[in-house]
Amino acid sequence: MSRLTRRTLLAAAAALPAAACAPRAAASRAPLRVATFNIWHDAGNWPVRLKLIVDVLRATDADVIALQEVLQDSRKSLPNQAETIAAALGGYAVHFMSTSPEGAANRYGNAILSRLPVSAVDTVKLEPLDDYRTAIRLRVDARGQPVDIVNTHLAWKPDQGPARAQQIRGLLDWLPQDEVPLVLMGDFNAPLDEAALAPLAIHGLDPALPPGAVDTTLVTARGLPARVIDHIFVNPRAFAVRDARRIGDVAVDGEYPSDHFGVAATLVLR
Repeated sequence: MSRLTRRTLLAAAAALPAAACAPRAAASRAPLRVATFNIWHDAGNWPVRLKLIVDVLRATDADVIALQEVLQDSRKSLPNQAETIAAALGGYAVHFMSTSPEGAANRYGNAILSRLPVSAVDTVKLEPLDDYRTAIRLRVDARGQPVDIVNTHLAWKPDQGPARAQQIRGLLDWLPQDEVPLVLMGDFNAPLDEAALAPLAIHGLDPALPPGAVDTTLVTARGLPARVIDHIFVNPRAFAVRDARRIGDVAVDGEYPSDHFGVAATLVLR
C-alpha cells in the first residue's frame, strides 16, 4: 500500500466518528411542537366547531396535542372526541383519561394526541377526588431524546384556589423524578399570579407564554372575566422556547372553535 493511499484511508477513518454523530446532533436540535386546547366538550354547535378545531390544529402542526374537556357519550351517539379529532388530522395516536371507568356510557376527561413514539403512559386522579380532575403523562421519543408530556385540567371556579393548590401538589408528587425533560400543559383555570401555581416555579417550570400575554378565555354567557388560564410550562434549562402563541382565536362566520383559545409553542431541546 502506498503512503498516499494509507494516509488517505487514515484520514477518512478519523473523520467517521464526527460524521456519524452529526445526524444525532442535528436531530437533538430539531424543534418539538406542542399545543394545548380546551375543546368545550360538545357544547354549542359541535359539528361546526369540530371542523374549526381540526383546521386550527392542522395549521399548528404540533407533534403532541393536549386536549381538555374531551367527551364520549354513547347515549348521545357521540364517539370519543379526541379520537374523532385525531382521525381527521391523521397520524396521531390517542391516549385518554377519565375518572369514569372503561365501558361507562359517559366518559369525560383529558387526552394527549402524539405523532411521536410513546414508550410509557401514566395517569392519576387528582385530589380532592370529588372534583373529578385527572392528569395524563406520556413519555415520548423526541427524535432520540425522551420527553415527558403531561396534560391536566384543574378546578374551574374562581374561589377554588385551595383545590387547585392541592391538585398541583398532587401532580408534582406524582411526576417522575428522573431528570427527563418535562412539558406540562393544560387548562389550569388560574392565571400565573395565582398562589396555587407558585410551586411550578419552585420546581423550575416557566410558562412558554410570558406573563402579561393576551387572554386565553373567550368571554361567554358564564360571565367570567377574560384571563390567561391555559398554559404550557417547561424547564428553561431543558428547553428554549422558539415561539409561543395563542391559537383558535379567530371566528369563522361568527363561530369560534371553543370557549377557550389554545396555546401552541415551538420548543428546542438544549
